[in-house]
Amino acid sequence: MTTEHAQQPQGQTRRRFLAGAGGAAGALALWPASSASAASGKRVAVLGGGVSGLSAAHELAERGYAVTVYEYYDTLGGKARSMDVPGTGTGGRKPLPAEHGFRFFPGFYRNLPDTMRRIPFPGNANGVHDNFRGATEALFARSGGRPDLHFPLRRATTPPAPGDLTPLWIRDQILSVLDLGTRLPAHEAAYFADRLLVHLTSCDARREDQWEKVAWWDFIRADEMSAEYQTLLGIGQTRNLVATRAEVASTRTVGRIIIEALLLWGLLGRGMDGDADVDRILNAPTSEAWIDPWETYLRSLGVEFVLGTQVHEVAYDGGRVTGVRVSARDGGDERTVTADHYVSALPVEHARVTWGPALRAADPQLARCDALQTDWMTGVMFYLRTPTPVVHGHINCLDSPWSVTGIGQAQFWDGRDFARDYGDGQAHECLSAIISEWDKPGILYGKTAKECTKDEIVAELWAQLKDGLNDAGKTTLTDGDRLGWFMDPAVTGVGGSDPQNREQLLIHPTGTLYNRPTARTKVPNFFLAGDYVRTDVDLATMEGANESARLAVNALLDADNSDAEPCEIQELFRPPEMEPLKRVDEARYRLGLPNTFDLG
Repeated sequence: MTTEHAQQPQGQTRRRFLAGAGGAAGALALWPASSASAASGKRVAVLGGGVSGLSAAHELAERGYAVTVYEYYDTLGGKARSMDVPGTGTGGRKPLPAEHGFRFFPGFYRNLPDTMRRIPFPGNANGVHDNFRGATEALFARSGGRPDLHFPLRRATTPPAPGDLTPLWIRDQILSVLDLGTRLPAHEAAYFADRLLVHLTSCDARREDQWEKVAWWDFIRADEMSAEYQTLLGIGQTRNLVATRAEVASTRTVGRIIIEALLLWGLLGRGMDGDADVDRILNAPTSEAWIDPWETYLRSLGVEFVLGTQVHEVAYDGGRVTGVRVSARDGGDERTVTADHYVSALPVEHARVTWGPALRAADPQLARCDALQTDWMTGVMFYLRTPTPVVHGHINCLDSPWSVTGIGQAQFWDGRDFARDYGDGQAHECLSAIISEWDKPGILYGKTAKECTKDEIVAELWAQLKDGLNDAGKTTLTDGDRLGWFMDPAVTGVGGSDPQNREQLLIHPTGTLYNRPTARTKVPNFFLAGDYVRTDVDLATMEGANESARLAVNALLDADNSDAEPCEIQELFRPPEMEPLKRVDEARYRLGLPNTFDLG
């Protein structure tokens, strides 16, 4: 075993980079408002090159720290990265683009968009942030020939005035949407609207102590309602969107993020990233539009990347982390890398196996991470002969047993001609679909996704997409139009006795909040970043990954007694109109009384 220091960046502090940059006036707009002092060469090892690791490296490098990122794969971005389909590019074209699953940037994201504005991109005044394109519709596809629901995603051009945003007004808006777009019985729609009012006006203590322990399925009394209610408001809001079953999903998480931040406040235009659309997509494959420019920018700040690296153990002794044992991903001798500070930015299922008994004993919250749960949520890309946008936004196949969602991507890539730029010139569309339910039988083979071979998964997924999209006298998808497909190679062993998925998603069953660790640990030079870390956004998202990285950097700055400006943390929007009602609820909660709107 050998020991080495985390590699020293090549002398590019924030000030030096600006001083030497051509077109510095343009670059200055991408920096935080106040300058940060150099960190006297302090070295930071960041474990993991996904969104949380790159976000931490970004903030640290801008504050003068010497950062080295250790990443398992040969490319950066983690689950957000694009992948080439091997051997598919001919005639000077790039290989067909693929991914773990399609990207989705809701308008309520504010921390990650701030980072994206600070990543330079040629021709863009606001960096890679200007590569966002707004989706205008969501399609809730129904099977069995039922008419689909096209749901407009245009945010309110004139948000409600402060005096208008009352519980009664909100209830009326919810009821009008449910009445227009669903077959729900009137009493079920009214009950659901009333349950949302309960959550909207619940104080923080009730949300954390009561609703965190109640499953969404139970909160909305799905067991007592129609199959339509269960599908649309239970399964469709949980399994299809965040891979967590409604029967176990935390009411606090579903209510705060999916219902309030994403749908209600988003459509009302409150608490958004500037004038953002409710639903945003990138205008090119993710790595082209975001990750590659990010890597280029970070390298210009002196960040070093050690790719193809397996992290084995975070070594602990004498009250501090003393190093990290790593090796090449494909084997080879282990070595120990050292730094002044360490940020663990690996996904939780990979991070916790690197924490030995001594480190866990130093901070009990690390052991509680063993209780955090992950599940499969993985995509398949279909390459089609003809442009097939389906809808200008995301597709949710509500009745699909595998909880299928998808999007036609080429329509958003306005700077690309898919056939001209990718593959062999035959493909004109990439339909990106995600399977969120891997443990229920499908409609073609009667087997779960994990029981199917990869070819069977593709055939089954295609059948479920056709079942949802080919109806009302319209044929959207045809077998002859399909040229090929790609599935994330992180999925292995399906159809056999030991199916594996190296890239799983944190899910949110009841009680998850209590096991999420803070970014600051009790070890003074060890910090946590990742979408499993406790953040305000409280959901496995790229926004949560970015927010956690900011929290980790702020904790590091504090531990280092740095005079650098801390990272700004933008929390979820809290409508001021609801605060008086929440204060009333706080008093009721202390007295053991139910929420004012909770009529049972």
